[in-house]
Amino acid sequence: MDNHFTVTIHDDHGVKQFNVHSFAKKVFLYLFSFIIIFVFLGMGTILYLNSSVDSIKLKRHNAEIAYKDIESKNQQLQKSMQLTNNTLVSKKKELEELSDSLREIETLIGLKPVEETSIQERVSATKLDSQHRAILLQLIPNGSPIVYRGVTSIFGYRIHPTLNRKEFHRGIDLKASMKTPVYAPADGIVEYAGYHKKSGFGRLIILEHSYGFKTYFAHLNKVVIKSGKFVKKGALIAYTGNSGLSNGPHLHYEVRFIHRNVDPFSFLKWTQKNYTDIFQKEKKIPWQSLIMATAHLRLSQQTQTPLLSQQVLSLKEN
Repeated sequence: MDNHFTVTIHDDHGVKQFNVHSFAKKVFLYLFSFIIIFVFLGMGTILYLNSSVDSIKLKRHNAEIAYKDIESKNQQLQKSMQLTNNTLVSKKKELEELSDSLREIETLIGLKPVEETSIQERVSATKLDSQHRAILLQLIPNGSPIVYRGVTSIFGYRIHPTLNRKEFHRGIDLKASMKTPVYAPADGIVEYAGYHKKSGFGRLIILEHSYGFKTYFAHLNKVVIKSGKFVKKGALIAYTGNSGLSNGPHLHYEVRFIHRNVDPFSFLKWTQKNYTDIFQKEKKIPWQSLIMATAHLRLSQQTQTPLLSQQVLSLKEN
């Protein structure tokens, strides 16, 4: 078997022939194939590495963008946290101020703050209590019916100034000059308005209020309302005078509860600031029962009467 092959080369010097063994031929072919495969593998590896590098660069670029975005968001978050913290500090200060103000209101209306009670619950309780107080101060006589200038005769036994004998004085005499305006101390209906001869009251107004209360205004100079009319708290009803059995201009003022006379002076001083005092001083009235009976009531609008609510702040015990 021939294990050789001939390689013929033609050039300018002629023809040359070389005999090459078949083994060498195989080696050459394998070597050539290996080189070709190596080249392709190398090119594939280079392309893969280039692709990987591009992918890494892209990922790095995206990571840098993401980092910058996170850094920006972190800065915004820090600013937001700082703003939130400042707001919380401000709100805390406002809540403390609100709590202090609420405590003053609670003190004013006689509520005792309960520990571990929320601001909202305290506000609700204060609101409900204030509404209830407003109702009672709208419907039950309170404050002075005239501009207060003092009391000339107190409630109780005294020597009558004209009859000169000891008798029980069922009201108080409020110092007033002629034709001083007289105002209704609470909502009510006019039971009587006119001259009352038998009692010695002269010109007299009787107002019937809610829950068994009545008020009497005597020795008037002029009556400006009629019987059967409804009046609101603070409404003008008369002018003071000296009619009837009287020794000078003044206003005789009575407060009655179910036909029993009570000391009007306690009602003159009854305001939001000393709201609970009357419950202790005036024992003839079942206040607890009255409060329970009126707890469900609500006012659409409270009558504002500065004369009745503010003028008695300077009153002193007689």
